[in-house]
Amino acid sequence: MTAGIDALAQLVAHTRWEDLPPAIQRNARLVLLDTLGVILGGSEQPEVGRLRAQFADSAGRGATVFARGWPATDPGRAAFLNGVAGRSIEMTETHEVVSCQAAIQMVPGALAVAQAQRCSGRDLLTALVVGYDVAIRIGAATRRRPLAHPLGQAGMIGSIAAGARLRGLGAAATSTAMRIGGNLMVTAGYGNVVAGATTINASGGMAAMAAVLAPQLAAAGFTAQDDAIEQTMVHLLSEGFDPARVFDELGRRWEIGNILFRLRACCNPIYPALDALENALAVLRPRPEDIERIDVLTYEFAAGLGARNPPNHFGARYSLPHAAAALVVNGHLEYPSFTEAAVHHPVIAALRQRVSVAEDPAMSAQVPRLKPAQVTLVLKDGRQDVQQVDDDRRAGKAFDEAEVRKKFRGLAGLLLTAEGVVEVESAVDRCEQWPTLDPLLDALREGACG
Repeated sequence: MTAGIDALAQLVAHTRWEDLPPAIQRNARLVLLDTLGVILGGSEQPEVGRLRAQFADSAGRGATVFARGWPATDPGRAAFLNGVAGRSIEMTETHEVVSCQAAIQMVPGALAVAQAQRCSGRDLLTALVVGYDVAIRIGAATRRRPLAHPLGQAGMIGSIAAGARLRGLGAAATSTAMRIGGNLMVTAGYGNVVAGATTINASGGMAAMAAVLAPQLAAAGFTAQDDAIEQTMVHLLSEGFDPARVFDELGRRWEIGNILFRLRACCNPIYPALDALENALAVLRPRPEDIERIDVLTYEFAAGLGARNPPNHFGARYSLPHAAAALVVNGHLEYPSFTEAAVHHPVIAALRQRVSVAEDPAMSAQVPRLKPAQVTLVLKDGRQDVQQVDDDRRAGKAFDEAEVRKKFRGLAGLLLTAEGVVEVESAVDRCEQWPTLDPLLDALREGACG
């Protein structure tokens, strides 16, 4: 295990921007753009705004909180607040194979460290690529417990790696910082999300803050046991660790190239059922009042997300009945379909009661190779349509960059003028040319709504 962490630390410390293929460089820019949009959108959530207010009296300086007014604070607080904001609307990316949500745990901390250290855009992008590799490789090696949410674990180590790179730590100090992270990991259970318990989003914020904290601890001379990550993953938070997965095409396959961008504001496990429902709606084209019922069969984990009365906007993001009803009523599953207003919308609330979700053991047996779902849409006039999909529609396909940019524009538009959205998007596209983060920060401030 120690050899694997040391090999990752070497990758983090010595990879150059010029070493990365053009497609990976492009993905890094798009991950930055996508995650920035998610942070901006999440900053508008009421509980996130109240949290910022709690922190206001103890604010320091050195980094920016990406929220209205662009308040300044110390890098650790900025990373934490931006991480919590980005996690709050369930629109972060994920990896095609490994459930990790690495970007939202890594980007807020990397932005805070990069601003405080006056790093260049190339420095920032390189740190994101290598940090993402660390997170996904450790995640791939880890056998998580069934109800363990990935926030604050492998993603935290990737966040620390990105922070160490931006602070200019060498390979040995980077290895120490990552192993210190083995003692900082947090526990988060999937039960929180069904219950609408927004506290789970603090785990993402803590992972982001670790990008600031752990490299500082290493630079100050704090130490960690050689097998700190192994001990945590094998004996405390998960059920096992396979070090060989860390080395698989290390330095040749860059994991940021295998991303699934989330275009719906809800959790990934219910995407296959929503894909099937979209197909059925396209066939029958019903109005909400035409629908008798929607029956869903899917694999075990997704079938557990069948709450018909989610407690709040966050719980709605993990409710297949709410997502299905919102899709019928609104015609989309973007940010507006998962606000508090959407949760209490009378037509959506009524239609949720006519959505049933059940497990098909045969589908469960196909996981993780496939994640199937079948939807039967039944109308009051007797017509019905059955649609089945074998996996998430995004799996194995190249992402549509235009859709990712559209998502960014919608979320950024909650805080920025139309012209401001264009300027910020353009600034991120020129990220490699930034001498510091000032071009991004200037574009955000100048483009803010009045």
